[in-house]
This record gives sequence, structure tokens and C-alpha cells, in this order.
Amino acid sequence: MNPNPVIQLQAVYKSYGSTPVLKGIDLSVSSGQIVGYIGPNGAGKSTTIKILIGMLPDYTGEATVLGMDVKTQSLDIKRRIGYVPENAALYDTLTPMEYLQFIGQLYDLDTIHIERKALELLRLFQLGDNANARMTTFSKGMRQKVLLISGLIHNPDVIFLDEPLSGLDANAVVLVKEIMRQLANSGKTIFYSSHIMDVVEKISDRIIIINQGQIIADGTFAELQHQRPESLEQLFAQLTGSDGQTGIAEEFIHALKN
Repeated sequence: MNPNPVIQLQAVYKSYGSTPVLKGIDLSVSSGQIVGYIGPNGAGKSTTIKILIGMLPDYTGEATVLGMDVKTQSLDIKRRIGYVPENAALYDTLTPMEYLQFIGQLYDLDTIHIERKALELLRLFQLGDNANARMTTFSKGMRQKVLLISGLIHNPDVIFLDEPLSGLDANAVVLVKEIMRQLANSGKTIFYSSHIMDVVEKISDRIIIINQGQIIADGTFAELQHQRPESLEQLFAQLTGSDGQTGIAEEFIHALKN
């Protein structure tokens, strides 16, 4: 186990009512790593992330981020992490600048500093011309860009991303991938969940596969591929029991023709 982990979970269990979701999660993440945390729907990915960012305190086991206990020091942790959920409720009547000013002030950033930084980040995401437009008219991809900026504007040490590429166009996906790589190179730790296997395969230093609340694989893509010489998509399908998709697709096409 890493002696100075940035993220650590030990024997973490979480249930919703009588339904167990996490069944004893153990993991340790080092500084500067990009960790792809993948699994089928309902496997426990988002639950894990919500525990780590302090949104779900009713779990058993131990969870620490940056050496701080998630249950007792969640506010201190939140000041130093960034979080981008898959679906977040933006205040549609606000402009991106107004929303980012609001987020920046939550992190005690200076108003002038927030404005300068927000304008530059919006420009880089090709939203400069929309900085003062109401977000009611924004596409899903435009909203996702604003969410990404809001999760990074305070320059966090640890970044949690839940489906960060959702709705983004191809150019934006390339940009976000490069941003993630450069953030990791500067010492930031990135823990993210995604269904886009080729992205996970290409940018992750480490891939963790969770299924039915338990970690079933953990390693670099090369290490996982050495165990089973397939693509990450094929490996994922085999490990999670979803490798019968070819037959299902054939049945689907057959049904369409009848």
C-alpha cells in the first residue's frame, strides 16, 4: 500500500436501504496519477466518487483524501478538490461568467481574478463569445464545458470527474484529454469515471474495473492486457459478464428486418 496516498479507501461498504452497492472497496492512489475507474451501470462508480468528495457520509470503512478523513474533514477536502459530475443542475438564467463568479467566490477567489481566469478558460473552450449569454440556450456540450471550467477554476490538487466527456464534440474531447495529461504531469491527481473505453485506455496511468460493488481488476492497461490479450473494451466485457453483445446485436438486427 502506498505510504502517502492522495486517495485511499479501506474496506468501504455502502448500501442504499437493503441493497449493497459497495462491498469492501480497497484502493490507494498516488500523486500525479490519472486513474480510470470503470464499470457497468450500477457497479458503484458514482457512489465511490460521491463518498470521496464528501457527498455520502453514511458508509462504513475508511476514506481519506490528501491525508484527511472524509467524514470529519470534508470541508477542508472540498477546498482542495475539483468535481465535475455527469449531470449537474446549472443555473440556466445565469451567464457562464455569472456562474463562474459564483463558483469562484465559494472558493474565496478574488472577484477580479475570477473574471480574468474565467474569460481566458471560456475562450480556450471556444465559449468566449458566449461568456455573457444566458445558459438557457446552451447545448449539452456547452454546458459540460462550463461545468469542467467550474471544477478546475480554483486549481485543485485532486480532480474527480464523472463522465467528463459527456456531450463534448471531437475537438473538445481532444482538448480535455490533453488538459488531463498536463494536469497529471504537474502533479495533480485525476480520478475519473467514463464509458468511453478508448479514452480510458489511452490516457490512464492505471485502470480500475469495478463490478457489482467490488474491484475485479486493477493495473496499467499493459498489465491488464498481459493477463488477457484483448482491447480494453473486450477485457471489460469479459470481466463484467457482458461479452455476449455480438449475439444480442445480431438478434436486434434480425428483429428489425422482420
